[in-house]
Amino acid sequence: MNLSQFNRILLQVFLLPVIALLLVAGALYYQIRAANMTVNRIQEADAFISQTTLVGKLTIDEESGLRGYETTLDTRFLQPFVDAEARLQNEFQRLEQMAGDAEQKRLISDLRSKHQTWRDAFALPVIATVRAGGKTSDVDLNLQGKSLMDDVREDIVAIIQSAGRHRSERIALWHQQVHHMLVVLLLLALGMGVLIGLFTRSRLHAVSNAYKTSLDVLKRRAEEIFESEQKLRTTLDSIGDGVITCDADGRIQMMNPVAQDLTGWKQAEANGLPLEDVFRIVHETTRKPIENPVAKMKRLNSIIDLADHTVLVRKNGAELRIADSGAPIRDQTGGTVGMVLVFRDITMERRTQEALLASEKLAVAGRLAATIAHEIHNPLDSVSNLLYLMRTGATEDESKQFMDMAEQELTRVTQISRAMLGLYRESKAPVLVDLREMMQEILLLMEHRFSELRVTVHTDLPSVVTVDAFPAELRQVFTNLITNAAEATSPGGDVRISISALAPGVGANGQRMQAGALIAIADNGPGIPDDVRPHLFQPFFTTKGERGTGLGLWVSRGIINKHGGTIDLASDVGDSSHGTVVSVFLASKPIISAGSA
Repeated sequence: MNLSQFNRILLQVFLLPVIALLLVAGALYYQIRAANMTVNRIQEADAFISQTTLVGKLTIDEESGLRGYETTLDTRFLQPFVDAEARLQNEFQRLEQMAGDAEQKRLISDLRSKHQTWRDAFALPVIATVRAGGKTSDVDLNLQGKSLMDDVREDIVAIIQSAGRHRSERIALWHQQVHHMLVVLLLLALGMGVLIGLFTRSRLHAVSNAYKTSLDVLKRRAEEIFESEQKLRTTLDSIGDGVITCDADGRIQMMNPVAQDLTGWKQAEANGLPLEDVFRIVHETTRKPIENPVAKMKRLNSIIDLADHTVLVRKNGAELRIADSGAPIRDQTGGTVGMVLVFRDITMERRTQEALLASEKLAVAGRLAATIAHEIHNPLDSVSNLLYLMRTGATEDESKQFMDMAEQELTRVTQISRAMLGLYRESKAPVLVDLREMMQEILLLMEHRFSELRVTVHTDLPSVVTVDAFPAELRQVFTNLITNAAEATSPGGDVRISISALAPGVGANGQRMQAGALIAIADNGPGIPDDVRPHLFQPFFTTKGERGTGLGLWVSRGIINKHGGTIDLASDVGDSSHGTVVSVFLASKPIISAGSA
């Protein structure tokens, strides 16, 4: 049962009693209205009887006044007759208006007629006779007057009896209506009570079943959530990386065992503390504090990565090199309710990389040592021979010529030694590097190697193309790439080296490109098979057997990435067209990390 169905049941349970009460109220109103109408009719009958009694009283007053005047001949006794006669016409009219049916109207009309007959035929003649001094003691005359008045009294009694019958009937009807009303009210109350009870019972039964079902569902969900939470905790505990979760204010909520071990803080100690108190990070070189991951995530509102060369300061003051990332935890509305931070110790990884880099540098030095020895040995042999000739009796002109030749050979040795020193002279910060000059120095060192491999080198080097870089590291990269190209195309192959300046614009992949330089090293060797290409930049992968270390291309890519550049390789293994082209892009003003590659 969903919330809408539950609300509908509540509305039904609420409305049914209201509707039942309205029906009972309607029935009760109908019964009361009928009883009130009956009571009104009873009251009308009472008023009608009262009015008839008043008319009868006035008639008696007329007769009494007339008898008194007739007996005493005193006009003062006639006053009640006069007063009653003045009122009777209005009272008769009111009585006629109060008549409820035709019988009463007939009786009233008959009463009025008989009263008028008594008045005209007896009362007024008697008054006139008395005033004239005549005698009114005649028995027959008075009996006639009495007979006429008796008729009037009979009519009054008949009217009162008729009204009384109507009143009694209406009272009986009222009692019957009250009885019916009580019976109907009782039956309606019982019926509505039973109906409301049954309906409410059925609805409450439905709600109870739904409640039980909801409890079962909630119980199952609670169990599933508990199992899911246990699985999540087990997963987090078994992850090899440190995991820290924070609330929206950056206060720590949970740390897995790896995070506790790396930071030196226990869960109980760190719970509720700000992240920056437990996860203290500084830059490896500058030692300046790095922006709090929570603040950075709120600022960017997206997944974040820490800057390179981040150092974690543990609780005991020890330091670890780490790599990490953070992501916001969002609710159903998309609002940020917390953050999860994942980090790992890369101290050994960095040391391994540095050791491999040093190993590759030594390997490059070893490969060039023989070449340099030959390059230096040949001019030194020439100098020795020239000195010998000068000692064995050379003329002055010959000696001068031999001295010039010896000086040229020594200049060549100086150039070679300077190039060798430049190859491994480290700089602490990026400097402006002339790529044309650097490439000429590298080619000078490798001339003897090219001669041994019988490789012809073609260059297209513009006058000035400069970039900001670490020159020793770039020399190492291009020495590796040119050596690979020469060895791939020997014997008798061609290697082409070109440098071109690039203006800022949009690359082929749609990305915006900075101003910089593109260095292309191409050979016409057999090419690189498709199954080998995916592994070329992996450490320790080599196609040279015992002659290679498998680190050259991997280290070269790391150096180029460090300089914010790119290195791409394209190769063709066809019969008619084959060869490999390595393209290196270097930005003129890149953002270069100051650490080791």
